[in-house]
Amino acid sequence: MSPGHAYNPYEDADRLDDLPEHDGLVDDDATTGDFDLDDRHSLRRVAGLSTELEDITEVEYRRLRLERVVLVGVWPGGSFVDAENSLAELAALAETAGSQVLEGLVQRRLKPDPATFIGSGKVQELRDVVLTTGADTVVVDGELSASQLRNLEDKVGIKVVDRTMVILDIFAQHAKSREGKAQVELAQLEYLSQRLRGWGASLSRQAGGRAGGAGGGVGTRGPGETKLETDRRRIRTRMAKLRRDLAGMRTARDTKRAGRRRNAVPAVSIAGYTNAGKSSLLNRLTGAGVLVEDALFATLDPTVRRAQTSEGRVYTLADTVGFVRHLPHELVESFRSTLEEVADADLVVHVVDGSHPDPEGQLSAVRAVLADIGAGGVREIVAVNKADAADPLVVARLLRNEPHAVVVSARTGEGIDKLRSVIENELPQPPVEVDVLVPYQHGELVARVHTVGEVLSIEHEAAGTRVRARVPERLAAVLEPYAVATQ
Repeated sequence: MSPGHAYNPYEDADRLDDLPEHDGLVDDDATTGDFDLDDRHSLRRVAGLSTELEDITEVEYRRLRLERVVLVGVWPGGSFVDAENSLAELAALAETAGSQVLEGLVQRRLKPDPATFIGSGKVQELRDVVLTTGADTVVVDGELSASQLRNLEDKVGIKVVDRTMVILDIFAQHAKSREGKAQVELAQLEYLSQRLRGWGASLSRQAGGRAGGAGGGVGTRGPGETKLETDRRRIRTRMAKLRRDLAGMRTARDTKRAGRRRNAVPAVSIAGYTNAGKSSLLNRLTGAGVLVEDALFATLDPTVRRAQTSEGRVYTLADTVGFVRHLPHELVESFRSTLEEVADADLVVHVVDGSHPDPEGQLSAVRAVLADIGAGGVREIVAVNKADAADPLVVARLLRNEPHAVVVSARTGEGIDKLRSVIENELPQPPVEVDVLVPYQHGELVARVHTVGEVLSIEHEAAGTRVRARVPERLAAVLEPYAVATQ
């Protein structure tokens, strides 16, 4: 990473855990996140800087900023449109990471080459493109093994990174909270621990004992192997500490989640593909002021906000990290505690970009991750966002295929009221129906019914307020002394 993006996993950031309520009277920044956006842009990577590969670890090397890149992918099957969409998404990822994309190459193969990912002829073509364009990095649309990474770098002569490393790099730039930074660093170390190696002659491997040749023995092991062993030990120690830290943070998150469940507050999670407009939608629904940026993975840290139905019933809305095709396994594992916000929700608002070339592919990719984290069975509302920019035929197709869908535009406000109404109707009903006459001096009980229950009818009588409602079991027990006897 660049000096402007120095990665400090210990740096604390404020958490938005107190579920503030918004009355809609907010300044401009509260709906666009302009302050956070300006802060992020002020830390953009500086072009033209370089770093010598001397006495640095593989981890440090892989974190260096991307500059001028050439993309390369393998097209195993399906239509060429699918291959183009995948490479276009990789280009968007690379640009979000701070790169300038120079050119993209795609090779038709049934499966990647086990040695260099792409075939030998394509490797030579790639090298020619690198020399012609002056690129300093090759980005591969796939996950490379350690041997593929080494072989491809040796043949093209410049740094090679794969899709997973680009996503990890974006996460490292965008992580803001202490938990988010720890999660990203753990994912990076998990991935890089399997891909360590020395650089240059001073770090080359040398065999010890008899394998070192005549006269070899103790002391003939090269500095490269010693350095790799040291790096591995440091990485293992660091990973153990990060796991302990995250376990403590998970306990705090679970405690807050349990408190909301204990108070019978329904939870709604906003999930979807990266850059589908989830944060914009949360801002529209609650005035949350979450950062909004036309970039992939702009939101990493979940934001929970309180909302109310038209009758005053309280529920929470949570903005979550976006998903993407082939989301790295290391990220899913590291962010599991965060993603459990979705798994524990009563309802998922699945946001899909209606203007994307392949919205059905986005839906499938997100549902695959949701199933992986145990959220496949949560009730789902599909919000087809960016209706103002979408092709009407595509929107109509989505509505046919997704019967439980609502068309919205977070930018213009189209369909937001309808989405609110659908969310209210889909919230889980409290389990106990009560018919009570609450004395006027206990009006706070009526307020609690409005907050956590579903009011069926309400009348003001001489002796107090007559309420028929569905409420949680704990509140039903409190209201029991005021129950109206059935005739």
